Amino acid sequence: MKYIIAAIKPFKLDEVREALTAVGVKGMMVSEIKGFGAQSGHTEIYRGAEYEVSFVPKVKLEVAVRSALAESVVETIAKVAKTDKIGDGKIFVLDLSQALRVRTGETNEDAL
Repeated sequence: MKYIIAAIKPFKLDEVREALTAVGVKGMMVSEIKGFGAQSGHTEIYRGAEYEVSFVPKVKLEVAVRSALAESVVETIAKVAKTDKIGDGKIFVLDLSQALRVRTGETNEDAL
């Protein structure tokens, strides 16, 4: 099993969710986050005053999938979330050693 974490631009969330559902993802967790990467934030102008935004708003997706589906999920997120502009995000893939569905007691791949 794999645990995939992706940080993407917020306006891409619905499009990514629909694409992941189409490739077989049955559930995901979504959090609003702030962070910075290569751009180290940016400056904006508000009412004529320039100010620095140190952390950029993002959305974090967390998806647990069978190992066989992981590559397809990563490719889908990368393709759909891409805008060709700085700050498109990052995707991390981790090994998932155990999963448990609390309601039924199912474990590992059956719990996904």
